[in-house]
Amino acid sequence: MLKEYYSGSDNCTAITAEQGSLFAKEVAGDFNPLHDVDAKRFCVPGDLLFAIALEKYGLSKTMNFKFTGMLGHNITLDFPVTEDDHFDINGSNNKTIMKVARDGDKITDDVMIDALIRDYVEFSGHNFPYVLVPLMKQQNGMINLTRPLVMYDSMCLEFNHLNFTHPKVEMLEPELSINGKRGDAYLHFQIKSDDEVVGKGYKKIVISGIREYEEGSMQDFVDNYLARKDAYLEAVRM
Repeated sequence: MLKEYYSGSDNCTAITAEQGSLFAKEVAGDFNPLHDVDAKRFCVPGDLLFAIALEKYGLSKTMNFKFTGMLGHNITLDFPVTEDDHFDINGSNNKTIMKVARDGDKITDDVMIDALIRDYVEFSGHNFPYVLVPLMKQQNGMINLTRPLVMYDSMCLEFNHLNFTHPKVEMLEPELSINGKRGDAYLHFQIKSDDEVVGKGYKKIVISGIREYEEGSMQDFVDNYLARKDAYLEAVRM
């Protein structure tokens, strides 16, 4: 699944802006302007880094991913060959991009891991506007519409066991807490296989520059976002 979205070996993994943007739009359905090829502050989607880590290291019973830096243009990554429970993914700019912690049993079933990646990434990429906007309205706070900063902070996976197939991610009740101009959103989910709940997790998003919620301007922003998405998908279909 991921072969067209990165290249290179473990200690020199390269993701071009075109690859990162393509993954965001066509796999995750994420049209955050930060993932546009020509964005001044372009960054590779965190979900792509998470997916590559699962592909390289397998799926452990408990896994935590902490994003500590933005991966921009022309920076290669070192995915170390290791059996350690805690390790870092570092960039060629001498900065740590992601911290990984894992524990418990591990599997390397490519088919199951691919299915989990696809379903999680689809869940994760659609958080805006369908989840975050209702949360912001409820808390009477919203992003800075002229310079929106919505950053993927971390995510956690915890399984009851790893003897399952056909994983499906289902959203649980999300939450948003606002402190001044910063907001922390937790998108909780469970993972089911057939009718059994086999695991759970959450995605944490940090929102900066929060101000008082304005219905009209927020709706205009959402409309423009969705129009941009529709235009891209229409162009792809042609």
